[in-house]
Amino acid sequence: MSTDSPSFRAAQWRILFATMFCYLFFYTGRQTFGFAIPGIEQELGLSKTTLGWAGTCLLWAYALGQSINGNLGDKYGGRRMMTMGAVTSCGLNWAVSFGTSVGSLLVPWTLNGYFQAMGWAPGSRVLSNWWGQAERGKVYGLYVFAAGMSSVLSYVTSLLVIDTFQLDWRWIFRLPVLLLLVGGCAYYVIVRDRPEDLGWDPIDDNDASAKLSDATSQHKDASSDESSRDRYLQVLRNSRFMIASVAIGFQNLARYGLLFWVPVHFLGADWKNSADKWVSLALPIGMALGALTSGWLSDRVFRGRRSPLISLFMVLAAMCALSMYFIPRSSHGLGIVVLFLCGFFAYGPQAAFWALCPDLLGPKRAGTGTGIMNCFAYLFAGVGEPVIGKLIESNPVANADGVLVDNTGIVFLVVTVACLTSGAIASFIRR
Repeated sequence: MSTDSPSFRAAQWRILFATMFCYLFFYTGRQTFGFAIPGIEQELGLSKTTLGWAGTCLLWAYALGQSINGNLGDKYGGRRMMTMGAVTSCGLNWAVSFGTSVGSLLVPWTLNGYFQAMGWAPGSRVLSNWWGQAERGKVYGLYVFAAGMSSVLSYVTSLLVIDTFQLDWRWIFRLPVLLLLVGGCAYYVIVRDRPEDLGWDPIDDNDASAKLSDATSQHKDASSDESSRDRYLQVLRNSRFMIASVAIGFQNLARYGLLFWVPVHFLGADWKNSADKWVSLALPIGMALGALTSGWLSDRVFRGRRSPLISLFMVLAAMCALSMYFIPRSSHGLGIVVLFLCGFFAYGPQAAFWALCPDLLGPKRAGTGTGIMNCFAYLFAGVGEPVIGKLIESNPVANADGVLVDNTGIVFLVVTVACLTSGAIASFIRR
């Protein structure tokens, strides 16, 4: 059947929304840890540095999984892998909830990182099969918007557990992830990997390919039976793609520094009774809207030129993060606005980064490319967590009562440096 028919257009949107729906719940399986840190510290006596390493274990396992699962998504399709990742991650979160020591927390949390990596890259491969280059900025903007809203959902459900339901930290790993289980099962029922699986012709991307460089066009012509080794080699040899991968590494270090430590910053020592805890929700809301906006901007305003948008957003994110360092935690109104803008600009470029994968490598290598790029993103993010934790503990400040407390505001200084570095590197990406 022809892809020009209205019914195919409806199928495209159905696949996109189903992928967004499933990924909407993925972060409930890995971005809730920050809300559990105060409770774990209190009950198990673990330090912020140690718990920072727990975050690193997950992020590095996630990075390893991305480097493997992106290629497997190209080889076997994303539908089964995304479902398997969702279901298994739910079970591993429940295993974490029964932890009583460093080991019993770290082992299932690390394994969870690998299975969480079965979501993004395989889902990206499905989308690249169904959508052409001319609309990828919009499509990836919506996909990243779903990821941003997943952060919102993970924050809201965690806050409900500890504030509204007054449950302990263990339930943070039990209740939110039930949504992930539902999303994974629904994805398997609704989605198909390719248009051909439902009787349509493959996407014709030739017109878009002609706008790319000759080297990129050759990448797009790769045969569907290309070996895994060849896919990896072609991805790693693409210098522009590797520059983009380093740039997203620093961007994701900033992003996860915010997601992991901002809840700790606003929860404070009296984490169950803190009046500031809901301020942190401004961060993921800003991230979600930033991703949606930047995807549209990269297509319509920047006309497919991704790197200028990335650099601009990173500089603005650095300015907002630096401002947050000087804003008192008690200044709720100003803090909410600046934290929202910090999330908006820090996470917004993700849509442009992911659109670069099929742009520079072609849709047949989109899964492998997305996996490699995400591997860089999470290797860098993993470095940041224990470093930030150590800096917080090593630089105490006096509170209003003159008592020395951990200086959690340091996270904003680290984020400022990471954003400026990402923006500078991104300026060297060429289309």
